[in-house]
Amino acid sequence: MKINAGDVAVSELTDRIFVGGGGEAYGLAQEMLLKYTNRHGLIAGATGTGKTVTLQILAEELSAAGVPVFMSDVKGDLSGLAVAGSEDFKLHEAFTSRAAKIGFDDYTYDSFPVTFWDLFGKSGHPIRTTVAEMGPLLLSRLLELSEAQEGILNIAFRISDEQGLPLLDLADLQAMLVWVGQHGKELSLRYGNVSASSVGTIQRRLLVLENQGGANLFGEPALELADMMTHAPDGRGQINILAADSLMAAPKLYATFLIWLLSELFEELPEVGDPDKPKLVLFFDEAHLLFDGAPKPMIDKVEQVARLIRSKGVGVFFVTQNPDDIPEDILGQLGNRVQHALRAFTARDRKQLLHAAETYRDNPDFDTAQAIREVGVGEAVTSMLERKGIPGVVQRTLIRPPSSQLGPITAAERRAVIAGSPVVGKYETKLDRQSAFEMLSKRADDAAKAAEVSERAEEEADLALREYKAGRRYTGARVERSTSRKTRKDASWGAAIGNVVLKELKGTTGRRIVRGILGGFFKGR
Repeated sequence: MKINAGDVAVSELTDRIFVGGGGEAYGLAQEMLLKYTNRHGLIAGATGTGKTVTLQILAEELSAAGVPVFMSDVKGDLSGLAVAGSEDFKLHEAFTSRAAKIGFDDYTYDSFPVTFWDLFGKSGHPIRTTVAEMGPLLLSRLLELSEAQEGILNIAFRISDEQGLPLLDLADLQAMLVWVGQHGKELSLRYGNVSASSVGTIQRRLLVLENQGGANLFGEPALELADMMTHAPDGRGQINILAADSLMAAPKLYATFLIWLLSELFEELPEVGDPDKPKLVLFFDEAHLLFDGAPKPMIDKVEQVARLIRSKGVGVFFVTQNPDDIPEDILGQLGNRVQHALRAFTARDRKQLLHAAETYRDNPDFDTAQAIREVGVGEAVTSMLERKGIPGVVQRTLIRPPSSQLGPITAAERRAVIAGSPVVGKYETKLDRQSAFEMLSKRADDAAKAAEVSERAEEEADLALREYKAGRRYTGARVERSTSRKTRKDASWGAAIGNVVLKELKGTTGRRIVRGILGGFFKGR
């Protein structure tokens, strides 16, 4: 239920959010308890079945309840949250009719507080993190490195820590890898084999990432998580929308960023136990990208974070076409579910549909598998956690209509929202403080200057020697280390012969000759 505070409509403080109408004639309110929103959720369904609208109305309801939201917008449609819906919209009558059918009596149009973000800095405020914060595990996943190459990346991170060389952007990491390659033999004795070819492979992957725009993700100022967990002056939660339409061209970068964000929240936020409502709710669209081709250690990490992050007051909703896109161990942790229609055109599709139906608490009034196949656009099979975290009985639910604009806003409207953002001007200018690249460059410059000075001194000494030999300059007294050797070379020819004879006499042949002479001498006597 809504009340008016001045000119702004806000939700009355309740312990639940309204999703739609279920049961007979869709008159039974389907609600999600705020207390269990941090038990995570799943929004699934085939393309064109209404997942985006479900995302939109959940963001509206959570924001109205004072809960900040983060969501990725892969098509640009979610930008409409920043603008109120209109009675001139072609679906106005359909929306009002649906609202009346499900008992949404105070349905009105409204806009919501939105902050736009963009890894490329074009359609929103730039989002950055440092290479050090990303860490070698996520970077290895992003670059698709082998185990040996990942090991070299770990060595680079270790050396940067030990020698105080901050890794902030890609230039820092590239310079660090050059240093590792140059000192490979020394490092191999301590850390294991450092192959120059493996270092080269990592450098090539970094170049590809840089060409794809990945360099925009790394640097400073880095994102402060607190800026995503703010509230509007009227108490509504800020809705953070990541522009991901262009980002879909680099799916690994998109997936790595989402996993990094989840990990950072887990590491940075304090334990809060089971709050009355979450501190933040994340919606990860195209969730299958998080797991496609991911190594088992990565999936295990996501599973661990998903299991434990609820105690930090964070809820995570995975949005995908089919529940089978989510690993089983993670799927089992998603308590709140909105399942839009699945199409069963093949035997594999039918098997997946039956598997999805088996995860719900049965409703004796209908067959769940058949309902999943038959629900129309804007309708879904839902199951929300009830008191004590028990899964609710599955219901066929008509999703409530959105209060904000359905569809994308104009470029001018987006610019206006960005200009009025609470973080405007904070992240737009990239900083470049002294880090590994600058420090290693200075080392190289110092070494080059020292080598140049040494080489110049040696050249001057050689020039002085040549001038002396040419008789151009006489210093009076000149003593060199080679003086004694030159004296030996100038010794008489007789002395040299004597030395040879003496050496021969000391040898075996010499001793035989001496014995022969002396033997003859004594024999003669």
